[in-house]
Amino acid sequence: MVFTRVFRKAAGCSSLLGVATSRSLVRPPLLRRKYTYRSGALKPMPEITPFGLVGVICTVIPGLLIGATISKNMANFLEENDLFVPSDDDDDDD
Repeated sequence: MVFTRVFRKAAGCSSLLGVATSRSLVRPPLLRRKYTYRSGALKPMPEITPFGLVGVICTVIPGLLIGATISKNMANFLEENDLFVPSDDDDDDD
């Protein structure tokens, strides 16, 4: 916190003229502190998920399999009810 005050004072002073510039009309954006509180104390470590990659794999694989099954069943339903029948003219194996 002490360093931010020093840097703010240094930023408000022009290096060429040595005169403080007026920044009352433009406010700097609020700094988002990720690692420290305003008092300067460090925040506690975040909880770490022990099975990160395995969890991603266990989520993606079933999602792909369920999506493939649903699309296969929908394609069979559309073909049985003659709503969409692929034409045989598309094969250009000449």
